[in-house]
Amino acid sequence: MAQSVGIKDVARAAGVSVGTVSNVINRPDTVATETRARVQSAIDRLGYVRSESARQLRAGRSRIMGLLVLDMGNPFFVDVARGAERTARDAGLGVMVCNSAQSASEEADYLSLFAEQRVRGVLLTPADATGRNIETFRRHGIPFVLVDRVAEGTTECSVSVDDVAGGALAVRHLVDAGHRSIAYVSGPPGLNQVRDRRTGALNALEEAGLGPENLRELPTERLDVAAGRDAGARLLGLAERPTAVFCANDLLALGVLQAMYAAGVGVPDDLAIVGYDDIEFAAAAAVPLTSVRQPAVTMGTLAAEMLLEETEAETGVIEHEHRRVVLQPELVVRRSSLAAR
Repeated sequence: MAQSVGIKDVARAAGVSVGTVSNVINRPDTVATETRARVQSAIDRLGYVRSESARQLRAGRSRIMGLLVLDMGNPFFVDVARGAERTARDAGLGVMVCNSAQSASEEADYLSLFAEQRVRGVLLTPADATGRNIETFRRHGIPFVLVDRVAEGTTECSVSVDDVAGGALAVRHLVDAGHRSIAYVSGPPGLNQVRDRRTGALNALEEAGLGPENLRELPTERLDVAAGRDAGARLLGLAERPTAVFCANDLLALGVLQAMYAAGVGVPDDLAIVGYDDIEFAAAAAVPLTSVRQPAVTMGTLAAEMLLEETEAETGVIEHEHRRVVLQPELVVRRSSLAAR
Protein backbone atom coordinates (compact mmCIF):
# COMPACT_ATOMS: atom_id res chain seq x y z
CA MET A 1 0.00 0.00 0.00
CA ALA A 2 1.38 3.41 -0.98
CA GLN A 3 2.14 5.76 1.89
CA SER A 4 0.31 9.06 2.02
CA VAL A 5 2.29 12.18 1.19
CA GLY A 6 2.86 14.47 4.16
CA ILE A 7 3.78 18.11 4.55
CA LYS A 8 7.40 17.15 5.31
CA ASP A 9 7.61 15.41 1.92
CA VAL A 10 6.44 18.58 0.19
CA ALA A 11 8.94 20.70 2.12
CA ARG A 12 11.78 18.34 1.19
CA ALA A 13 10.81 18.31 -2.51
CA ALA A 14 10.49 22.10 -2.65
CA GLY A 15 13.62 22.76 -0.61
CA VAL A 16 11.81 24.86 1.99
CA SER A 17 10.79 24.53 5.63
CA VAL A 18 7.61 22.88 6.84
CA GLY A 19 6.49 26.30 8.08
CA THR A 20 6.80 27.74 4.58
CA VAL A 21 4.65 24.95 3.16
CA SER A 22 2.07 25.61 5.88
CA ASN A 23 2.06 29.30 4.98
CA VAL A 24 1.57 28.52 1.28
CA ILE A 25 -1.45 26.40 2.18
CA ASN A 26 -3.00 28.63 4.81
CA ARG A 27 -1.57 32.14 4.25
CA PRO A 28 -0.29 32.27 0.66
CA ASP A 29 -0.09 36.07 0.61
CA THR A 30 2.75 35.93 3.16
CA VAL A 31 5.02 33.88 0.86
CA ALA A 32 7.12 35.23 -2.02
CA THR A 33 5.69 34.50 -5.46
CA GLU A 34 8.64 32.37 -6.63
CA THR A 35 8.70 30.31 -3.43
CA ARG A 36 4.93 29.89 -3.50
CA ALA A 37 5.09 28.61 -7.08
CA ARG A 38 7.84 26.14 -6.19
CA VAL A 39 5.87 24.77 -3.24
CA GLN A 40 2.66 24.55 -5.25
CA SER A 41 4.53 22.66 -7.97
CA ALA A 42 5.73 20.15 -5.37
CA ILE A 43 2.20 19.79 -3.99
CA ASP A 44 0.81 19.10 -7.45
CA ARG A 45 3.63 16.71 -8.39
CA LEU A 46 3.40 14.66 -5.19
CA GLY A 47 -0.40 14.76 -4.99
CA TYR A 48 -0.38 16.13 -1.45
CA VAL A 49 -3.77 16.63 0.22
CA ARG A 50 -3.80 18.31 3.60
CA SER A 51 -5.26 16.40 6.54
CA GLU A 52 -8.52 18.09 7.36
CA SER A 53 -8.93 16.04 10.53
CA ALA A 54 -5.53 17.19 11.81
CA ARG A 55 -6.36 20.79 10.97
CA GLN A 56 -9.65 20.48 12.86
CA LEU A 57 -7.89 19.09 15.92
CA ARG A 58 -5.56 22.09 15.94
CA ALA A 59 -8.29 24.62 15.31
CA GLY A 60 -10.92 22.92 17.46
CA ARG A 61 -13.57 23.74 14.82
CA SER A 62 -14.85 21.41 12.14
CA ARG A 63 -15.91 22.40 8.65
CA ILE A 64 -18.69 19.80 8.74
CA MET A 65 -22.31 20.31 9.76
CA GLY A 66 -24.29 17.20 10.75
CA LEU A 67 -27.84 16.59 9.49
CA LEU A 68 -29.82 13.72 10.99
CA VAL A 69 -33.29 13.10 9.56
CA LEU A 70 -36.03 10.52 10.05
CA ASP A 71 -36.10 9.07 6.55
CA MET A 72 -33.95 10.00 3.56
CA GLY A 73 -36.32 7.89 1.45
CA ASN A 74 -38.89 10.65 1.99
CA PRO A 75 -38.46 13.47 -0.57
CA PHE A 76 -39.52 15.95 2.11
CA PHE A 77 -36.24 15.37 3.97
CA VAL A 78 -34.30 15.48 0.70
CA ASP A 79 -35.64 19.01 0.24
CA VAL A 80 -34.73 19.92 3.82
CA ALA A 81 -31.20 18.67 3.09
CA ARG A 82 -31.05 20.74 -0.10
CA GLY A 83 -31.80 23.93 1.80
CA ALA A 84 -29.31 23.12 4.54
CA GLU A 85 -26.55 22.06 2.12
CA ARG A 86 -26.87 25.22 0.03
CA THR A 87 -26.56 27.43 3.12
CA ALA A 88 -23.65 25.42 4.52
CA ARG A 89 -21.79 25.51 1.19
CA ASP A 90 -22.13 29.30 1.01
CA ALA A 91 -20.46 29.41 4.43
CA GLY A 92 -17.62 27.13 3.29
CA LEU A 93 -18.93 24.09 5.15
CA GLY A 94 -19.91 20.58 4.12
CA VAL A 95 -22.90 18.57 5.37
CA MET A 96 -22.77 15.02 6.72
CA VAL A 97 -26.28 13.62 6.10
CA CYS A 98 -27.40 10.64 8.19
CA ASN A 99 -30.67 8.71 8.34
CA SER A 100 -32.06 7.50 11.67
CA ALA A 101 -34.71 5.42 9.85
CA GLN A 102 -37.15 6.51 12.58
CA SER A 103 -35.09 4.45 15.07
CA ALA A 104 -34.11 5.88 18.46
CA SER A 105 -31.13 3.52 18.69
CA GLU A 106 -29.79 4.50 15.26
CA GLU A 107 -30.30 8.14 16.16
CA ALA A 108 -28.18 7.62 19.28
CA ASP A 109 -25.42 5.98 17.22
CA TYR A 110 -25.28 8.84 14.74
CA LEU A 111 -25.29 11.49 17.45
CA SER A 112 -22.31 9.70 19.01
CA LEU A 113 -20.61 9.72 15.61
CA PHE A 114 -21.19 13.47 15.29
CA ALA A 115 -19.63 13.98 18.72
CA GLU A 116 -16.63 11.83 17.79
CA GLN A 117 -16.13 13.79 14.58
CA ARG A 118 -16.45 17.09 16.47
CA VAL A 119 -18.83 18.50 13.88
CA ARG A 120 -19.49 22.26 13.87
CA GLY A 121 -23.13 21.69 14.77
CA VAL A 122 -26.11 19.44 14.09
CA LEU A 123 -29.51 19.82 12.46
CA LEU A 124 -31.77 17.18 14.00
CA THR A 125 -35.24 15.79 13.40
CA PRO A 126 -35.65 13.65 16.54
CA ALA A 127 -36.74 10.01 16.38
CA ASP A 128 -36.56 9.39 20.13
CA ALA A 129 -39.83 10.48 21.68
CA THR A 130 -38.37 10.33 25.21
CA GLY A 131 -35.79 13.02 24.54
CA ARG A 132 -33.02 10.95 26.16
CA ASN A 133 -30.83 11.04 23.05
CA ILE A 134 -30.95 14.83 22.98
CA GLU A 135 -30.12 15.02 26.68
CA THR A 136 -27.08 12.79 26.15
CA PHE A 137 -25.91 14.73 23.11
CA ARG A 138 -26.29 18.08 24.87
CA ARG A 139 -23.46 17.12 27.25
CA HIS A 140 -20.96 17.36 24.39
CA GLY A 141 -21.56 21.10 24.07
CA ILE A 142 -22.13 20.89 20.31
CA PRO A 143 -24.78 23.35 19.08
CA PHE A 144 -27.87 21.86 17.46
CA VAL A 145 -31.12 23.02 15.91
CA LEU A 146 -34.30 20.96 15.82
CA VAL A 147 -35.89 20.67 12.37
CA ASP A 148 -39.57 19.86 11.78
CA ARG A 149 -39.99 19.82 15.55
CA VAL A 150 -40.79 22.55 18.08
CA ALA A 151 -38.19 22.80 20.84
CA GLU A 152 -40.64 22.22 23.68
CA GLY A 153 -39.08 22.33 27.14
CA THR A 154 -35.61 23.10 25.77
CA THR A 155 -33.60 26.23 25.12
CA GLU A 156 -32.36 25.18 21.67
CA CYS A 157 -33.41 26.76 18.39
CA SER A 158 -36.03 25.03 16.24
CA VAL A 159 -37.65 25.41 12.84
CA SER A 160 -40.99 23.72 12.31
CA VAL A 161 -44.35 23.99 10.63
CA ASP A 162 -47.61 24.46 12.53
CA ASP A 163 -48.80 20.86 12.18
CA VAL A 164 -51.96 21.49 14.19
CA ALA A 165 -52.93 24.11 11.61
CA GLY A 166 -51.93 21.72 8.82
CA GLY A 167 -54.11 18.90 10.13
CA ALA A 168 -57.00 21.33 10.44
CA LEU A 169 -56.52 22.50 6.84
CA ALA A 170 -56.71 18.94 5.54
CA VAL A 171 -59.81 17.86 7.45
CA ARG A 172 -61.62 21.18 7.08
CA HIS A 173 -61.25 20.75 3.31
CA LEU A 174 -62.77 17.27 3.49
CA VAL A 175 -65.63 18.39 5.75
CA ASP A 176 -66.38 21.30 3.42
CA ALA A 177 -66.58 18.76 0.58
CA GLY A 178 -69.32 16.92 2.49
CA HIS A 179 -67.38 14.13 4.19
CA ARG A 180 -68.53 13.12 7.65
CA SER A 181 -66.65 9.85 8.11
CA ILE A 182 -62.89 10.32 7.79
CA ALA A 183 -59.93 8.02 8.40
CA TYR A 184 -56.59 9.27 9.67
CA VAL A 185 -53.63 7.14 8.57
CA SER A 186 -51.35 8.40 11.26
CA GLY A 187 -47.92 6.78 11.39
CA PRO A 188 -45.97 6.05 14.60
CA PRO A 189 -47.86 7.59 17.56
CA GLY A 190 -44.62 8.62 19.29
CA LEU A 191 -43.85 11.31 16.70
CA ASN A 192 -44.96 14.82 17.64
CA GLN A 193 -45.82 15.60 14.03
CA VAL A 194 -48.27 12.70 13.90
CA ARG A 195 -49.96 13.73 17.14
CA ASP A 196 -50.17 17.41 16.17
CA ARG A 197 -51.75 16.64 12.79
CA ARG A 198 -54.32 14.47 14.54
CA THR A 199 -55.07 17.33 16.97
CA GLY A 200 -55.64 19.65 14.04
CA ALA A 201 -57.94 17.14 12.39
CA LEU A 202 -60.03 16.86 15.56
CA ASN A 203 -60.13 20.66 15.86
CA ALA A 204 -61.56 20.92 12.34
CA LEU A 205 -64.24 18.36 13.16
CA GLU A 206 -65.17 20.24 16.33
CA GLU A 207 -65.46 23.48 14.36
CA ALA A 208 -67.96 21.73 12.11
CA GLY A 209 -69.99 20.44 15.06
CA LEU A 210 -68.71 16.87 14.62
CA GLY A 211 -67.29 14.64 17.34
CA PRO A 212 -64.02 12.69 17.51
CA GLU A 213 -65.90 9.52 16.57
CA ASN A 214 -66.02 10.88 13.03
CA LEU A 215 -62.25 10.35 12.77
CA ARG A 216 -61.16 6.71 12.50
CA GLU A 217 -57.43 6.42 13.22
CA LEU A 218 -55.34 3.78 11.45
CA PRO A 219 -51.82 3.90 12.98
CA THR A 220 -48.81 2.56 11.11
CA GLU A 221 -45.33 1.63 12.29
CA ARG A 222 -43.61 3.67 9.57
CA LEU A 223 -44.23 6.66 7.33
CA ASP A 224 -43.60 5.05 3.95
CA VAL A 225 -45.50 3.78 0.91
CA ALA A 226 -45.54 0.16 2.10
CA ALA A 227 -47.17 1.23 5.37
CA GLY A 228 -49.71 3.21 3.35
CA ARG A 229 -50.58 0.14 1.28
CA ASP A 230 -51.06 -1.85 4.48
CA ALA A 231 -53.31 0.86 5.90
CA GLY A 232 -55.26 0.87 2.63
CA ALA A 233 -55.83 -2.88 2.93
CA ARG A 234 -57.12 -2.42 6.49
CA LEU A 235 -59.35 0.39 5.28
CA LEU A 236 -60.85 -1.84 2.62
CA GLY A 237 -61.65 -4.43 5.28
CA LEU A 238 -63.72 -2.10 7.45
CA ALA A 239 -67.43 -2.92 7.65
CA GLU A 240 -68.28 0.78 7.46
CA ARG A 241 -65.66 2.36 5.24
CA PRO A 242 -64.99 6.12 5.65
CA THR A 243 -65.53 8.24 2.57
CA ALA A 244 -62.26 10.16 2.96
CA VAL A 245 -58.73 9.61 4.24
CA PHE A 246 -56.23 12.10 5.66
CA CYS A 247 -52.69 10.72 5.76
CA ALA A 248 -49.87 11.97 8.00
CA ASN A 249 -47.58 12.27 4.97
CA ASP A 250 -47.63 11.90 1.20
CA LEU A 251 -45.84 8.55 1.13
CA LEU A 252 -48.63 7.03 3.22
CA ALA A 253 -51.19 8.69 0.96
CA LEU A 254 -49.54 7.29 -2.17
CA GLY A 255 -49.60 3.82 -0.60
CA VAL A 256 -53.31 4.16 0.18
CA LEU A 257 -53.88 5.33 -3.40
CA GLN A 258 -52.08 2.24 -4.72
CA ALA A 259 -54.21 -0.04 -2.54
CA MET A 260 -57.42 1.60 -3.75
CA TYR A 261 -56.34 1.36 -7.38
CA ALA A 262 -55.52 -2.35 -7.01
CA ALA A 263 -58.94 -3.00 -5.42
CA GLY A 264 -60.86 -1.06 -8.07
CA VAL A 265 -61.95 1.63 -5.63
CA GLY A 266 -62.30 4.98 -7.36
CA VAL A 267 -60.39 8.02 -6.11
CA PRO A 268 -61.91 10.50 -5.45
CA ASP A 269 -65.42 9.21 -6.36
CA ASP A 270 -65.44 6.37 -3.80
CA LEU A 271 -62.72 7.66 -1.49
CA ALA A 272 -61.13 11.10 -1.19
CA ILE A 273 -57.47 11.25 -0.15
CA VAL A 274 -55.41 14.10 1.33
CA GLY A 275 -51.69 13.81 2.10
CA TYR A 276 -49.15 15.96 3.87
CA ASP A 277 -45.79 17.51 2.79
CA ASP A 278 -46.61 18.11 -0.92
CA ILE A 279 -43.57 16.23 -2.20
CA GLU A 280 -42.83 16.31 -5.92
CA PHE A 281 -44.49 12.92 -6.47
CA ALA A 282 -47.82 14.19 -5.09
CA ALA A 283 -48.62 16.17 -8.23
CA ALA A 284 -47.29 13.38 -10.47
CA ALA A 285 -49.40 10.56 -8.99
CA ALA A 286 -51.88 8.65 -11.18
CA VAL A 287 -54.53 10.69 -9.39
CA PRO A 288 -52.84 14.00 -8.49
CA LEU A 289 -52.78 14.19 -4.71
CA THR A 290 -54.23 16.95 -2.59
CA SER A 291 -51.66 17.72 0.08
CA VAL A 292 -50.72 20.09 2.88
CA ARG A 293 -47.53 21.78 1.71
CA GLN A 294 -44.57 22.27 4.03
CA PRO A 295 -41.82 24.68 2.90
CA ALA A 296 -39.12 22.01 3.27
CA VAL A 297 -36.25 23.82 1.52
CA THR A 298 -36.96 26.96 3.55
CA MET A 299 -36.92 24.91 6.75
CA GLY A 300 -33.49 23.51 5.91
CA THR A 301 -32.18 26.94 4.97
CA LEU A 302 -33.43 28.66 8.11
CA ALA A 303 -32.21 25.87 10.39
CA ALA A 304 -28.73 25.99 8.87
CA GLU A 305 -28.62 29.80 9.17
CA MET A 306 -29.60 29.60 12.84
CA LEU A 307 -26.95 26.95 13.51
CA LEU A 308 -24.25 28.99 11.76
CA GLU A 309 -25.27 32.04 13.76
CA GLU A 310 -24.97 30.09 17.01
CA THR A 311 -21.55 28.68 16.15
CA GLU A 312 -20.29 32.15 15.25
CA ALA A 313 -21.64 33.46 18.53
CA GLU A 314 -19.41 30.94 20.34
CA THR A 315 -16.37 32.74 18.93
CA GLY A 316 -17.65 36.09 20.14
CA VAL A 317 -18.09 37.44 16.61
CA ILE A 318 -21.85 38.00 16.95
CA GLU A 319 -24.59 37.61 19.53
CA HIS A 320 -27.14 34.81 19.31
CA GLU A 321 -30.49 34.25 20.98
CA HIS A 322 -32.24 30.90 20.79
CA ARG A 323 -35.57 31.16 19.03
CA ARG A 324 -38.37 29.04 17.64
CA VAL A 325 -39.48 29.63 14.08
CA VAL A 326 -42.90 28.20 13.22
CA LEU A 327 -43.84 28.35 9.55
CA GLN A 328 -47.39 28.12 8.22
CA PRO A 329 -48.57 25.26 5.99
CA GLU A 330 -50.62 25.62 2.82
CA LEU A 331 -53.31 23.35 1.36
CA VAL A 332 -52.73 22.42 -2.28
CA VAL A 333 -55.95 21.01 -3.74
CA ARG A 334 -55.76 18.46 -6.57
CA ARG A 335 -58.06 15.81 -8.02
CA SER A 336 -57.71 13.19 -5.25
CA SER A 337 -60.22 15.08 -3.06
CA LEU A 338 -62.46 16.88 -5.53
CA ALA A 339 -65.50 14.57 -5.94
CA ALA A 340 -68.75 16.19 -4.82
CA ARG A 341 -70.61 14.48 -2.01
